[in-house]
Amino acid sequence: MSATMIFVNLPVKDLDAAKAFWTKLGYSLNAQFSDENCASVVISDTIVAMLLTEARYKDFTHKEIADATRTSEVLLCLSAESRAAVDELVDAAVGAGATEPRPAQDHGFMYGRAFDDLDGHTWEIMWMDPAALQG
Repeated sequence: MSATMIFVNLPVKDLDAAKAFWTKLGYSLNAQFSDENCASVVISDTIVAMLLTEARYKDFTHKEIADATRTSEVLLCLSAESRAAVDELVDAAVGAGATEPRPAQDHGFMYGRAFDDLDGHTWEIMWMDPAALQG
């Protein structure tokens, strides 16, 4: 049985700017599933962010597209291998034009920070101590 994958579909206002942002963070684009209306950002072997122009996104829903700079539509959380990796990714995101919506959250066994991407989508980056997970 193969691993379940997740494809997170997100509307973006400026596809070229969104592609530049995500590649600055070290992620690759899958050209096979990208065109002038969408970009396939490979986050891991099982996670792909599909960045869709708002016009293309509207092909998949009859609902109004949320303005993620004003309302919360979803909180996306990615795990990181270490506290330093959390800081590295969020610092890179902020350096590439993201904003940091809140201070870091440090609970000892769990550490996280967040960034809002160029379109306001909130991405949380979280590290959890493996020893705490073993219970």
